[in-house]
Amino acid sequence: MTDLSLGGSAPAEADDGAWLACVECGATLAPFDGVVYRCPDCDGLLEARYADYPTFDDFSGEGVWRYAESLPFESGVSIQEGNTPLYEAPKIEAEAGVADLRVKHEGMNPTGSFKDRGMTVGVRVADELGVGRLACASTGNTSAALAAYGARADTPVLVLLPAGKVAAGKVAQAALHGARICEVDGNFDDCLDVVAELADRGEAYLLNSLNPFRLEGQKTIAFEMLEQSVAAHGEWPDRIVLPVGNAGNTAALYKAFRELVAAGEMEAGEMPTLTGVQAAGAAPMVEAVEAGADHVERWDDVETRATAIRIGNPVNAPKALPGIYDTGGTAVAVSDDQITDAQRMLAEDGIGVEPASAASVAGLLELRERGEVGPDERVVCLTTGHLLKDPDAAAEAGGDTTAVPADADGVLDAL
Repeated sequence: MTDLSLGGSAPAEADDGAWLACVECGATLAPFDGVVYRCPDCDGLLEARYADYPTFDDFSGEGVWRYAESLPFESGVSIQEGNTPLYEAPKIEAEAGVADLRVKHEGMNPTGSFKDRGMTVGVRVADELGVGRLACASTGNTSAALAAYGARADTPVLVLLPAGKVAAGKVAQAALHGARICEVDGNFDDCLDVVAELADRGEAYLLNSLNPFRLEGQKTIAFEMLEQSVAAHGEWPDRIVLPVGNAGNTAALYKAFRELVAAGEMEAGEMPTLTGVQAAGAAPMVEAVEAGADHVERWDDVETRATAIRIGNPVNAPKALPGIYDTGGTAVAVSDDQITDAQRMLAEDGIGVEPASAASVAGLLELRERGEVGPDERVVCLTTGHLLKDPDAAAEAGGDTTAVPADADGVLDAL
């Protein structure tokens, strides 16, 4: 059974107030004595733990590193990530019929997705460990972020992509930042299997969200969102709706809430409800939640136009499922057409997102239709990537262009 209690104590060799703990068997490890991704005793997932957990009064500065007191280092390899906007979305709020709706747009990070938060911490850890190459499997956003942060740190980057399954804009980002890109004959989960084997052989340092330090950066989304919500209307949100691919953000937000509870900043019953949304063609988490299971069954055949969440074996499910259950949340699957409709709705509120991001709004609307989200709820929808991440999908979702002659009357005649 997964143990996410933040209990236990550091091993003797961990003398800096931070350590790693297995969420399955409870084994503890010093965080920087060597490269490790899973528990050496039981192969369970690892989680960063700390001797002390800060309150909001302990935070200062801006961006991800405003929350350095909750991270393993005081600073990292930074491109000014974080400090993303919490937008009002009045048209969607009216359509959803909820008391308050905000959109936390992580697409406004430097490389256009939330992955930058994880990379600023993860690449700093890699530097501490002295590794010679960084690597990831990716549906696109991870590769773009890792390539940029690897370039910033002057460390070579290897990227494995599922051939023909990644939006061209994301491939271009990774290529321009100098990553070595290999296209694998398989899906994302096959890519992750291969890159994990390379990491286990010591050929590269893995920076997929299997790496517990990636999620340390991503948990700052929650700290920032809560502070922004209080500044906007004096209260935390009742519910956070987010897209689910590898389930790293669900796990990371839940960890942030648990740390705030441990710090005495939040009561356990005050944690916002975590609600995951997957595309119907790639919904193993939804299947698990509907069954009340504590694990997911791998889907080998996944398909959705929301390429960023086209994942059939979410590695962080053992951390994410308890977050959904403990906060009274749920998970819901939506069709590609619902996702595209939500992408258009966000655009009408002036918020440009890629398809996977729009899944959060599509999921909210679906749950309101079912009566599973109440009209008095204050909701934040997390959008994870910028519209320009997938310009082809944006063009398909948008309106057609009109050919006109080069004169004003011709333009007016076409209106």
